[in-house]
Amino acid sequence: MELASRDRELRAALFRFVDVVPACRSLDDVARHLRGFLDEVPDAPPPISAAMRIADVRAARPALGAAAAAGVKHMAHRFIVGETPAGAEGVLRGLWERGVASSVDLLGEATVTQAEADLYAARCREALEYMHGRAGHWPPRPVLEHDGVGQVPRTNVSVKISALTPLLRPDAPALGKRDAEARLLPLLRRARELGAHVHVDMESLDSREAVLELILDLLSSEELSGGPSIGIVLQAYLRDSPEQLDSILSWARSSSRTPPLQVRLVKGAYWDHELVEARQQGWPTPVFERKADCDRNFEALTRRLLDARPSVRVAVASHNLRSVSHAIAYNRLAGGRDRDLEVQVLRGLGDDLQDALATSGFRVRTYCPVGDLVAGMAYLVRRLLENTSNESFLHERASGRALEELLAAP
Repeated sequence: MELASRDRELRAALFRFVDVVPACRSLDDVARHLRGFLDEVPDAPPPISAAMRIADVRAARPALGAAAAAGVKHMAHRFIVGETPAGAEGVLRGLWERGVASSVDLLGEATVTQAEADLYAARCREALEYMHGRAGHWPPRPVLEHDGVGQVPRTNVSVKISALTPLLRPDAPALGKRDAEARLLPLLRRARELGAHVHVDMESLDSREAVLELILDLLSSEELSGGPSIGIVLQAYLRDSPEQLDSILSWARSSSRTPPLQVRLVKGAYWDHELVEARQQGWPTPVFERKADCDRNFEALTRRLLDARPSVRVAVASHNLRSVSHAIAYNRLAGGRDRDLEVQVLRGLGDDLQDALATSGFRVRTYCPVGDLVAGMAYLVRRLLENTSNESFLHERASGRALEELLAAP
């Protein structure tokens, strides 16, 4: 990971390798793919050169393949807590007992057939039902179960609209929305029966408007006016995120829905995708290209969200200590209690931060992906990109940059 953060060509080769490992037919096949991708790296560092030499020896290739495949699985398990909710329950209960709530993310995105979308919807329903049945036996945790609005559900499942329909396209949004609604609405009804929370993830920019319209239209219906608890995501790396927040808050203030919509504020996980696509198409770049600009926008959006309560519930998702500290400080300055703010982190990236926040009495929630390695490849590569970014807070802190500099205003 340290080598990859310093060498863009090596990082690209390794991530392409990670992406194909689940499809390899044998350990020899794994080793040959590793060699093929590493051949494209100029001036390979010594560890990589050694791996390439081993790959030239046929008898040694299975051993190299086994080591490489094990490395990919080890890295995946750092971020993915289990293949099924039942397999992940030990981790989820352990977090709860340490004072940390969780959101179960059923891995899967960009389905291409109706059968795949049906299967994903079934997995989401099973996760809601299984976690509801198990979480009810966990010990009481008042900090995690109540805020100024009322009860906070123990069961929290994150879903992706692109996995609920193969028809979500920017050139025909109405068709994709209708198809996704046919699977999402039964999930929301079941969540309401169980008293569970459903959080709808935002993905790439080309689906954002359709997803937001779908959710707000559903929540405006009389049927869903009294539940379930539901949330959406606001991506601060998008230049037009302030305008999107205007729309969300305008809807929230005119709605009498209870419980209120939760907004999870994130920096955004598709930065590379948005930047590359915009450059390929000759479009204006939709994302901030300087980290400081994104961080400033994140703080401005944080203040606006906290000021908008009780029309919305607020969750701030970041591993940047400056961003988290700013949210806590502004919440207190605005007269909010600590329980009125939820701080969220990603499994595998924010583990130390989650424990520090929980120990300090804050409501913290960890986003916990669940699924097999094939379904999790896109998610895993995004996490690896984040973890090897030279500008990430975690990377700069690990590299020895002074904490005082990292905590300075962006």
